[in-house]
Amino acid sequence: MNAPASTPQIDALQRAQRQSQVVQALASVLPAHALLWQAEDTTPYECDGLTAYRQRPLVVALPETEAQVQGVLKACHALGVPVVARGAGTGLSGGAMPNAMGVTLSLAKFNQILKIDPVSRTAVVQAGVRNLAISEAAAPYKLYYAPDPSSQIACTIGGNVAENSGGVHCLKYGLTVHNVLKVRGYTVAGEPIEFGSEALDVPGYDLLSVFIGSEGMLAVTVEVTVRLVPKPQLARCIMASFDDVRKAGDAVAAVIAAGIIPAGLEMMDQPMTAAVEDFVHAGYDLNAAAILLCESDGTPEEVEEEIGRMSEVLRKAGATAIAVSRDEAERLKYWSGRKNAFPASGRLAPDYMCMDSTIPRKRLADILLAIQEMEQKYALRCLNVFHAGDGNLHPLILFDANDADQLHRCELFGADILETSVAMGGTVTGEHGVGVEKLNSMCVQFSTEENAQMLALKRAFDPQGTLNPGKVIPTHNRCAEYGKMLVRGGKISHPDLPRF
Repeated sequence: MNAPASTPQIDALQRAQRQSQVVQALASVLPAHALLWQAEDTTPYECDGLTAYRQRPLVVALPETEAQVQGVLKACHALGVPVVARGAGTGLSGGAMPNAMGVTLSLAKFNQILKIDPVSRTAVVQAGVRNLAISEAAAPYKLYYAPDPSSQIACTIGGNVAENSGGVHCLKYGLTVHNVLKVRGYTVAGEPIEFGSEALDVPGYDLLSVFIGSEGMLAVTVEVTVRLVPKPQLARCIMASFDDVRKAGDAVAAVIAAGIIPAGLEMMDQPMTAAVEDFVHAGYDLNAAAILLCESDGTPEEVEEEIGRMSEVLRKAGATAIAVSRDEAERLKYWSGRKNAFPASGRLAPDYMCMDSTIPRKRLADILLAIQEMEQKYALRCLNVFHAGDGNLHPLILFDANDADQLHRCELFGADILETSVAMGGTVTGEHGVGVEKLNSMCVQFSTEENAQMLALKRAFDPQGTLNPGKVIPTHNRCAEYGKMLVRGGKISHPDLPRF
């Protein structure tokens, strides 16, 4: 009779006992100021940029040396305690959400740029170095680090490696995986491990490509060697307006079909441009149903020729207005709007959930129109911004997380976007990762056998499954339950998707 009522007390007691055990073990590895376990100290670590889901960690470790990182991992491994590595906490999929009975391992103090080599055009940096700080350090050599997520002022290179982050210039310069040469770190058991090489290639399997984007599930990163590229002599940006989203979507495909690879090619719908313009006054056309930002960089001659070609393609595609940045200040002004799309959206509602699916470029208009219908279906607003050049969507669903019904509708809305993207030939994630946010959608994208193979890869690095557990790869039971839910609710049924 008393069992249900006493269960929370038992759980609390078990948590307290486990916490005491972990603190005692880590106290021999870390100085007192680098070990947090009181509620008021660990609460700031309860979520990353996906604030709808929260969990306070058992303990937070803030190592300052590699020996301390290794010591923390060895101690946790001996106890069978889960470990979740964390950078700046800017991730948007819950990848750094803590485990209730685990340790959050913060790499925040690993913030040193160890070496800039202008001859080899490389930089060696610690995992906690901010993305933008690399380019700032390389600037005196007229070099920079190309991947530029919107959060680059705060996000860390270790987190970029975990999520294979991109940015507005990833169309021409590639994602993190294309710009990292080597990663050093430690396995869950505290053993040193290295992926990649500063040489052209490395013998054996390409484990660097496996590791980048593995979302902290295979090892803990402490040091990264990145590729630097020369700063272009000139960059100019086109702002093209369209009176119809289909024309704008078709224009993206037309630019690529013309053999042009812009430095950046971004798209925003009218609700997003209105939100951004009110926030940063970037000079956007508020009458346009959608705008495209198309950037060209290189020598002055190359830029002039490419701007002319792109302008012609955009006009033929139905652009109602074309403006070209006249100087660097105006170019940065155009981009300031795109870079501030997320904070601008945050001013309109208590919370937003940013999705991250990808689709073929030719389906951009189709997904936008489908999302407009979903807004009516779920009675929630959605603002849209795209890495249009590579078909990576970032719909921002506005809601109030304090309203359980709104949160539920937001989750259904997001799942609908992801499943529709898969049905259109796309994927559930482009650069934000799966984390906890897209676990159910992984059941839609991949079969039970495919998920099992991914889990087998994880076990090769982490046999006990204690490194960032319960994320990225859904269990068979989870997929079975999600399938039953879809059938019961009659939710979204695309004939070309795998059935449960």
